[in-house]
Amino acid sequence: MSQTPLWRIALVVPEAHVPAFAEAVGDHADAVSTFELEEGGDWLVEATLYGPPDVPRLQSRVAVLAKALGIDEPRLAVENLPPIDWVSHSYQGFPPIRAGRFFVHGSHHEGTVPAGSIPLLVDAATAFGTGEHGSTNGCLQALDRLSRHLKLPRGGRRGALDMGCGSGILALAVAKRWRVAVTAVDIDPEAVRVTRINAALNGAKGSIRAQGGDGYNTRIVGRHKPYTLITANILARPLSRMAPQLRRHLKKGGYAVLAGLLNRQERHVIQAHRNQGLRLVARIPVGEWTTLVVKR
Repeated sequence: MSQTPLWRIALVVPEAHVPAFAEAVGDHADAVSTFELEEGGDWLVEATLYGPPDVPRLQSRVAVLAKALGIDEPRLAVENLPPIDWVSHSYQGFPPIRAGRFFVHGSHHEGTVPAGSIPLLVDAATAFGTGEHGSTNGCLQALDRLSRHLKLPRGGRRGALDMGCGSGILALAVAKRWRVAVTAVDIDPEAVRVTRINAALNGAKGSIRAQGGDGYNTRIVGRHKPYTLITANILARPLSRMAPQLRRHLKKGGYAVLAGLLNRQERHVIQAHRNQGLRLVARIPVGEWTTLVVKR
């Protein structure tokens, strides 16, 4: 049985004009997504559709829109995508990952778990965080290093906070390594849903409190402070902006693992936390991404 060919449309535009161009190409497609290429800079607007697009009409609309907005016309990329079994492709693209003592694998993994490792079952899903991204991998390495000397209080309602939990992989790592309660928060309801599923799959349902909310303003976050350990794998700008709140929620002598920043952004993030009296104790570069560990 033949499949309807899938086509991709893509263009790079300034952040301020993303909604306008997403709407423009969206009228010609079945699905549209946008991705930040550089914080505060250009974004990728990407659309997919079944069957070939009307390229001349699409190019005309993009040109008219660019002129109306007073910007250079973005280059339009149009390509036919080969048929792919996306489920199998996703699994093949997510082999088991070692990060310190953590062993991250999907449910499709049929091999053994290395002796002495801490297994984390996380399938590729709709929420960010499978361990293969440099920022997530760096966070897992940081947690592994911290676990050699950092003691977290077992029992009770306090322990650790995972700010911007995504798939919940860092909350899982903390809960399984230290066996403590972890508060996990994300502004995205889908991330909260996936975190709860992953907690159940990893036998940590009773240890992870996942809720949606607005960062440190979320009621459950304030209810369980101060934390001995905070993980925040988000972006450089919000990390810097939230530094004062992080300090207020971090116990004296506690540690924070910060990620989601490019190597060239680390200086700004470090300074923002130094201004709050937090001391840099480690930096872990993984490719173009850097993970920072700070201590109050």
